[in-house]
Amino acid sequence: MGESRDVAIAPTPQLIVGLGNPGAKYDRTRHNVGFMLVDELARSWQINLADHKKFQGIFGEGTGPHRDKIRLLKPQTYMNLSGQSIRAVVDWYKLSPESVLVVYDDMDLPLGRLRLRLSGSPGGHNGMKSIISHLGTQNFPRLRIGIGKPKTVAPEDKDTVSHVLGQFSKAETEILTEVLRLCEAAIALSLQQSTEKAMSLYNNRIAGI
Repeated sequence: MGESRDVAIAPTPQLIVGLGNPGAKYDRTRHNVGFMLVDELARSWQINLADHKKFQGIFGEGTGPHRDKIRLLKPQTYMNLSGQSIRAVVDWYKLSPESVLVVYDDMDLPLGRLRLRLSGSPGGHNGMKSIISHLGTQNFPRLRIGIGKPKTVAPEDKDTVSHVLGQFSKAETEILTEVLRLCEAAIALSLQQSTEKAMSLYNNRIAGI
């Protein structure tokens, strides 16, 4: 029975990483929803986050809803170098890549949706490209939070940049608040039962409806 579990069930996350860019100018922007979720988890689980030079990030360690140790990380390397920070934590604690859950924004998902997966390609996300390169695999779970696409008919590069680095409107913030609650519930279930279970219950949920 133990052997079949190892084959069928992914490892319980031991490190949860939220992606974003450091600095006040990027605070609460669409590209920083990963940071926002880690902040929410830290508040909910009463984990103190502090600057950690060795890990090049804001880091905290405590107890998750599953009563086991959990670590939270917000890389401060800028998005396209996120893998450096994560690799430092993975090496220090001797974690497997499969036990790292990465949270980040996704323009291909509408606002209000989330998508939990056990592996996958970077999908054009520079942070994920860096992480896959530094971990040497794309076989680690990730939670994508939808931020939607720019409203322009034919988005150019500059439209995409201004969209992901833009702030949420008041109406969008209300939906975001709800989807972050869904994300927290999905992660808690992933820790308490399994990531597969969380996927089955939350990947079709829509906040704001």
